[in-house]
Amino acid sequence: MFQRFQGFHRCAAVGFVVVGIATVAAQQTGRPRARDLGLVPGVFPPGARNAITDVAGVSVGHTTLSQGDNVRTGVTAIVPHAGNVFQDKVPGAVFVGNAFGKLAGSTQVDELGTIETPIALTNTLSVGAAIDGLVKWTLDQPGNANVRSVNALVGETNDGGLNDIRGRHVRPQHVIEAIASASAGEVQEGSVGAGTGTQAFGWKGGIGTSSRKLDARFGGYTVGVLVQSNYGGVLTMGGAPVGKILGRYAYRPTGQQANGRTGQREDGRTGLADHGDGSCMIVVATDAPVDARDLKRIAARAIFGLARTGSSYSNGSGDFAIAFSTAAELRTRFGASAVQSRTLLPSDGVSPLFQAALEATEEAVYNSLLKATPVSSRFGKAEALPIDKVKEILARYPRN
Repeated sequence: MFQRFQGFHRCAAVGFVVVGIATVAAQQTGRPRARDLGLVPGVFPPGARNAITDVAGVSVGHTTLSQGDNVRTGVTAIVPHAGNVFQDKVPGAVFVGNAFGKLAGSTQVDELGTIETPIALTNTLSVGAAIDGLVKWTLDQPGNANVRSVNALVGETNDGGLNDIRGRHVRPQHVIEAIASASAGEVQEGSVGAGTGTQAFGWKGGIGTSSRKLDARFGGYTVGVLVQSNYGGVLTMGGAPVGKILGRYAYRPTGQQANGRTGQREDGRTGLADHGDGSCMIVVATDAPVDARDLKRIAARAIFGLARTGSSYSNGSGDFAIAFSTAAELRTRFGASAVQSRTLLPSDGVSPLFQAALEATEEAVYNSLLKATPVSSRFGKAEALPIDKVKEILARYPRN
């Protein structure tokens, strides 16, 4: 078990818990978000927080585990609404870009088109613990005394490059703590929660979020996205070939110099600063009245949005998107069997939501990289994306 560092550090405003040597202060960095650098993907404006929590009722919490020289991992929980999620299931869907990953609970979501627990993100070998935590949390909710089946929804990426993943340090209680700390306010980004030990495009990755608010003529709906970035390719930001210019990108020629570095990778491989593998988990929320069929299509656009950032979608990358709607009239009441009247957005009205999902996914990835702080352990180290150099590159590639 963990030796707690001066107990838990809770902050309801940002919704995260830190265990071990990482502190709240360490996470509150002055690193910019994408818009601070003039990166404004797309045509729709963001919501008030530019976060998934701009979708009313959605909350996010983190448990960050950082201890000694080996533990760099955590849990991020996304709660669809403030009520009993099991009793009032939200419509949901999953889209798989590349299935090199473990998205527990996805088959029932595909079959029934509903999500009945918070969504937990963690590391690959902690999926089982996260399932256990979600199940315990659900069974303990008032009104669930007779529940005997729970479809826990857990996504993951592999943080073994920085974390003692074989130690399986995530416990069920850490999931419960992440849910308990969940806030509908600002979302902490970067090296926090499930993003504590992740890497992307050869740099430190992590948690990122963004949102889009549609014009009234398109329904005025909100789309929010949260990502756990841990994948590779050739980093592109606002159309600028950032990864290529910085010399860290997938399939870079063997032995090529990169900003004074040799071709030797920190993990012992030669030639490639980033070999393109890894994974990305994406969670999309909207208040639009769309069912599982169109939510799956929205989730697909989130996966497509990774291409704008330079994703290789490589063989070793697990690229998954989970999408849900918070529309109250579309929730499925547990045990209900009577006819239910529903109002749905027609298919021809969904296209603006597609655009919003593309834009918010792209920006969420940028935020995950820009807000991430350096992380090191006895397994390796991940440098933060150099802000000054990124600014210089973006200045050479002006955007409209």
